[in-house]
Amino acid sequence: MTISLITGANKGIGYETARQLVDLGHTVYVGARDIERGREAAAGLGARFVQLDVTDDDSVSAALKTIEAEQGHLDVLVHNAGILTGPALQMFDVNAVGIVRVTEAALPLLHKSGNPTVVTISSSAGSFWAVNNPDRPEYHLPVALYSASKAAATMLTVQYAKAQPGIKFNALEPGFTATDMTAGFDGGRTPAESARTVVRLATLPAGGPTGTFTDESGVLPW
Repeated sequence: MTISLITGANKGIGYETARQLVDLGHTVYVGARDIERGREAAAGLGARFVQLDVTDDDSVSAALKTIEAEQGHLDVLVHNAGILTGPALQMFDVNAVGIVRVTEAALPLLHKSGNPTVVTISSSAGSFWAVNNPDRPEYHLPVALYSASKAAATMLTVQYAKAQPGIKFNALEPGFTATDMTAGFDGGRTPAESARTVVRLATLPAGGPTGTFTDESGVLPW
């Protein structure tokens, strides 16, 4: 049985990733700050719920201890929780430090898996290549703090891949998606479409690529 944990999974790309992994037979833990919304989402998906605030050490520790007690290991960790606006410290705490907080707590359980995989939903808004390319939409995005925090998220992916060679760590640009977070921008594809790339990386076979930054078309420069 494949055990998966997704942060910020009560809506958007995280929710659709959970749905698709449940459909593939995974036992999915929906991590969410809001207990009521998280439980409702998990119930609708046929998943399990753990209260998980990526900015709170005690919350993260308790969530992983719950999974350890119930399953004994963790196969897939998806870093989905993120914010687009807010104070600088909050932005980095959620989008970057939260990745470290959850990863460090999850490492002992991931090492008990036969095929451990970590997927980080990053953004090409954090890519030097994209934000300096006038032909890319990121060139025109006025989201400096978000971009910087996502650059950190991608770099963390690379560094964890080097430090933990027994675990696959990959980051992705999910594509412009219509979610609550992007409500201030027009357009965007459905979360279900974007979740497909997350699921592809979450279900890589043993020996699959690690330390990459990709979108649905392949590896992206950054």
